[in-house]
Amino acid sequence: MSKRVILAGGSGFLGNALAKRFCERGNEVVVLTRSPRGRTDGVQEVGWDGRTLGDWAGLVDGAEVVVNLTGRSVDCRYTEANRRVIIASRVDSTRVLGEAIAHSAKPPRVWLNASSATIYKHTFDRAMDENGETGATPEAKDEFSIEVIRQWEAALNVDYGVRRVESERGQPCLRVADNEVQTRGQSCPRSATRKVALRITLVLGEDGGVFPVLRRLARLGLGGRMGSGKQFVSWIHIEDFCRAVEWLIAREDLSGPVNLAAPNPLPNREMMRLLRAACGAPFGLPATEWMLEVGAVFLRTETELILKSRRVVPGRLLASGFQFQFPKLDEALPHLEDRTTARGDARPTA
Repeated sequence: MSKRVILAGGSGFLGNALAKRFCERGNEVVVLTRSPRGRTDGVQEVGWDGRTLGDWAGLVDGAEVVVNLTGRSVDCRYTEANRRVIIASRVDSTRVLGEAIAHSAKPPRVWLNASSATIYKHTFDRAMDENGETGATPEAKDEFSIEVIRQWEAALNVDYGVRRVESERGQPCLRVADNEVQTRGQSCPRSATRKVALRITLVLGEDGGVFPVLRRLARLGLGGRMGSGKQFVSWIHIEDFCRAVEWLIAREDLSGPVNLAAPNPLPNREMMRLLRAACGAPFGLPATEWMLEVGAVFLRTETELILKSRRVVPGRLLASGFQFQFPKLDEALPHLEDRTTARGDARPTA
C-alpha cells in the first residue's frame, strides 16, 4: 500500500534526493514549498508559507512520515536581518508542523526534523558522538550557529498535543509524572509521533551541495588546504544520507538527536588532497585564513562554515547496526567523480 510522505522544504538538494528515493519505493510524496513549480516526476507540490496552518495541514493527517528540511541557507553574511530570517525559517516551520501533527486525527508515525552537527564544540582531538559536548567556542566564531540549533531543536521538542489541549481547555496541563500529563483529573493526549533531530553534516552529492563547488575549484587549481587545513571535516555521501533517513524511519527505537555523518571525519588538508586526486587536479593553491576572510566579505558568507573543526561521528547509527556504503572519503569522492563525468560534466565551469 502506498504511504504518504510529507517533505517540508523538499525542493532543494537533499529534498530532491529523498523525494526520488521515496517515489522509487512506491510512496506518495508531497513536497511543501513556498514556490510550487509543477513537477513531472510524480511528486506533488503544495504551497505553504512555513509559518501558518493552511490547507496543506490536511495532508499531514494520515501521512506515514514527515521530514522537515526547511531553513534559509546559512551561506550568507550574518547581518541582523539575515539572523532573524535564518532562525525564523527553522523555528516557525518546525512549530507549524508540530501544530499540524497535533491537530491530526491520525498523526504521522515519525517526524524527522533537520538540525545540524555544528552544535558540537569546535575540536581537533575528540570525536563527538551524540553524547559529545555542545556549545560555542570563541575561536570558531560559532555563537550564532549554536543559538540557531538550540532554538531549532527546542521547537521540535515541544509537546504540541499538550499545548493544543491547554489552548482548547483554557487551563494548563500539569506534568505529574514522566509519562503522564493531566489537568483537573482529565488526561492530556501526549504526542504519538516519534521525533528525530537529524544532526546533519556536510552532504556530498553530484547534484548539489558543496561537492560541485569544491570540484570546480580543484579543477581550476584552487583546491589546496583552507586556512591551517587542520580543522576536521565531517561529511556523508548522499546515498548514505538517504539510506540513513530510511533506517531512522524504520527503527522505532530511535528518537531524539542522531548524527548523520560518515564514521571517518578527516582534516581539511586531507580532504582537499583526496578531492584533487579524485578529479585529476595535479596541484591546488592553498587559501590562508586572511584570504578566506577577505573572500567571505566579497562572497557574502562566513568563514565559520570553512574554519570550524567538526569532528563528528555517527554513534547512534553505528550502535543500531547501520552499515555505510561509503564510510571513507577516498571511496566516496571517486564514486561522485565517476557519476559526474558519466553525465558529461568533465570540464570545469565558471
